Amino acid sequence: QVQFVESGGGLVQPGGSLKLSCAASESISIYAMAWYRQAPGKQRELVATIHTGGSTTYADSVKGRFTVSRDNALNTAYLQIHSLEPEDTAVFYCNALVTVLGTTTPVGSWGRGTQVTVSS
Repeated sequence: QVQFVESGGGLVQPGGSLKLSCAASESISIYAMAWYRQAPGKQRELVATIHTGGSTTYADSVKGRFTVSRDNALNTAYLQIHSLEPEDTAVFYCNALVTVLGTTTPVGSWGRGTQVTVSS
């Protein structure tokens, strides 16, 4: 099972930026890669996906502020976040996705995530 280590989080002021990294234990080239976040007291939500061909999709709440990218040679995915808002405070996780018969499922082990805190 693919394992992930997320990094790059921190405490930032509203309007700030961060770049999160997701290092995988093996090649990610055959997987779509996804970023999720889980705010305190809320369920984990999918915020960004980058497919094997490079196309991307985003949750409406982050469009225009989040940019997902990948470097297959480094087995790493990234999430660039701009214009951070207090509502973005959450633990961010990544995972690999596989779609079988129309159903998309995370297939890796969940890492510890990286904490993003937006506060003045």
